[in-house]
Amino acid sequence: MRGREGSISPEEISKRLYRYDQLARTYAGVDMLGEQEWKAYKEAGFLAVEGVLEEREIQDAIDAIMSMIFEDTKGASIQFSKPSSELKSNEERELAVRKVHQFSDRDDRLRHVAYHPDILRPVEAILGEKPKLVQDMALLKPPHGGGEKPWHQDMAYGNLAYDKPVVGVWIALDEAALDNGCMHVLPGSHADGATPHYAVRDWQLCDSHVAVEKDVAVPLKPGGLMFFHGLLKHGTPYNLSPKRRRALQFHYVGESARKLSPQEYKRTFTNEMSGAEC
Repeated sequence: MRGREGSISPEEISKRLYRYDQLARTYAGVDMLGEQEWKAYKEAGFLAVEGVLEEREIQDAIDAIMSMIFEDTKGASIQFSKPSSELKSNEERELAVRKVHQFSDRDDRLRHVAYHPDILRPVEAILGEKPKLVQDMALLKPPHGGGEKPWHQDMAYGNLAYDKPVVGVWIALDEAALDNGCMHVLPGSHADGATPHYAVRDWQLCDSHVAVEKDVAVPLKPGGLMFFHGLLKHGTPYNLSPKRRRALQFHYVGESARKLSPQEYKRTFTNEMSGAEC
């Protein structure tokens, strides 16, 4: 399923590789999280919480991202789906942006979210040591065709390949719903360990290896978030709705974690050693 011209369509990918009838449980704030909830996190590999960011914090984060896209990047990096020289209006520019990253040290509003106490406290509880921020991203799915992020494990990306678990935090800035590309997860799949990834539509799990029947969708309201293990298998389908879907994502590791060597990474997350085909 390559999702390119002459092959399967975005609509068919969304239908075949994701399901929409199983929804994750969400908790009403981090104060609701106790021993039982963290036990559930360890078993499932994720935990969803609503209402973590306040309305002002959400709007500040949106304003910061849009300012970087339209006015001044402040040194942050922006990934476009087409050359920026071809974009003639703000609307075209916004529709072409897929990712903004490396911004936490460049904007106080986004840094505030990355180091928010209601985020860092749970992350520290998960890691069992003081967390260190190792990646920040704003992930944008524009209306009427915002791209899929195929099923994958975050630690399969080299910059997140550590010898200890990475914790991801995915935060909805717009409503992340079933029709505009909310998160989908395979509960408990982090226990499978590292799985080879392949260059298909993206750096991803092989489509035929995804247990779609186990897919659980994680819709979130603005300000809601999901904590998840770096080996949890997850993905987001296309946004074929008329709505935006903007989100922040941060990754944290414990201070004692070390990066895998290139050789360890290849052995762990690629098929280079085994020669297995997708």
